[in-house]
Amino acid sequence: MKVVVLTGAGISAESGVPTFRDANGLWEGHRVEDVATPEAYDAQPLVVHRFYDARRAALQAVEPNPAHHALARLEEHLGDDLLVVTQNIDDLHERAGSKRVLHMHGELLSAVCRSCRRRSRCEGDLGHRPPCPLCGAAELRPDVVWFGEIPYQMDRIYLALESADLFVSIGTSGAVYPAAGFVQQAATYGARTLELNLEVSEVTTLFDETRQGRAGDLVPAWVEELTRR
Repeated sequence: MKVVVLTGAGISAESGVPTFRDANGLWEGHRVEDVATPEAYDAQPLVVHRFYDARRAALQAVEPNPAHHALARLEEHLGDDLLVVTQNIDDLHERAGSKRVLHMHGELLSAVCRSCRRRSRCEGDLGHRPPCPLCGAAELRPDVVWFGEIPYQMDRIYLALESADLFVSIGTSGAVYPAAGFVQQAATYGARTLELNLEVSEVTTLFDETRQGRAGDLVPAWVEELTRR
């Protein structure tokens, strides 16, 4: 069985990673336009760097939860037949043991150089404009897909959806495209679809089956059910 799992902010929220966007659409008091667009970075790079530097530092205080660990166990069972596509930029899937993880929105612990276009590991602050370890230019920016930019590896994701027998969405709002359209893409090619979410999402009605509750409860139970077959 080939399985594609999409994870969103809900799975990491249970580890204590803030979703950052509040009821007014603000990210930690900032408008999205101020910290998550290429234009914002060009206009005020220090503000953008401080925002992501704070998020990077906050990762040190959180740990993977039972949902992350359950997906790592599922990978042990399915091997290459499982692909986890995450909208999250944290590293909790990897720290739980998952290896087949595709970060469609980038990674917080990575920087991309605007001069040489190459990526490098980044665990410290970028606000002081350190040089790129690969070319030396002081042009490192967060390796995060901002609004208006194209998510990573979309071709690979769509190929996986085409061959999937099961598509599962965990902890997503269904509000951000293209990820919100994955359920329809998978269903078009004949996959069964399942949503595991704390509450109804904007695309709940498109799934064959939905289960509501905490990811830390739902995901281990689903993985146990799947691996017993």
